[in-house]
Amino acid sequence: MRQRIVVITAVHAPAAHHLPDAYRSLNQQQLPDGWDWQWVIQEDGETDQVSPCVPDDPRVSFEQGRRGGPGVARTIGLARADGEFVKVLDSDDMLAPGALARDLAVFSNHPSLGWTTSRVLDALPDGSTVGFDQDPPEGPIERGAVLDHWRAHDFRAQVHPATLCVRRDLLLALGGWMALPASEDTGLLLALNAVSRGWFTREVGLLYRKWPGQATSQAAHVNKDEREARMAVVEARARALTELGWSLPLTDELAP
Repeated sequence: MRQRIVVITAVHAPAAHHLPDAYRSLNQQQLPDGWDWQWVIQEDGETDQVSPCVPDDPRVSFEQGRRGGPGVARTIGLARADGEFVKVLDSDDMLAPGALARDLAVFSNHPSLGWTTSRVLDALPDGSTVGFDQDPPEGPIERGAVLDHWRAHDFRAQVHPATLCVRRDLLLALGGWMALPASEDTGLLLALNAVSRGWFTREVGLLYRKWPGQATSQAAHVNKDEREARMAVVEARARALTELGWSLPLTDELAP
């Protein structure tokens, strides 16, 4: 029986025209023997503008639902996720060649890890790319390290939640993505880091498209009061999980 890595994408109508680029990057992935991918696309809303952009491929599953934001859409999409690992792919982003194979290799080599991330390049409208200047070294990320960096750098993590690949059972145990209008992916990342070690791959795993219609470029995203509230609940959740003392068992050579 073939194993599956589930790629999950939340999309709303203004970003639907980017789906063919995301699909192209996914279709070019080379997976290890015995593996395949499933693409779960969940529309955040019920319009007639997204479905025409969804590729005709038996590996692609598309559904719609009432508006609730990207975290709600991704979490609803988990109902159709049929695989041990879940990879995030935002509708306007593109996987770099080999990204899925590298994620699977990390989990295969280090069974104690709960999640992986990788290097990101911002893809600018003029076709150029820009890297991030705070990438950590390749290797394991200890519990609590993401929260510490995030707090010390104006709520910016050293690894990007848009590159996340996570064990499906761990994702479900944490309740999926946070019920926030934004930063729901950062909230999940910090929660994961509170209960398990992760991994950072220095090789580029994602092209993060910068364009005027993306949610993070809207005025509401930087509203001071809302941002402070989002950051407060994201931190409180991570600290509560840390204080509860729950963690994945350590079973490989990374264990102390």
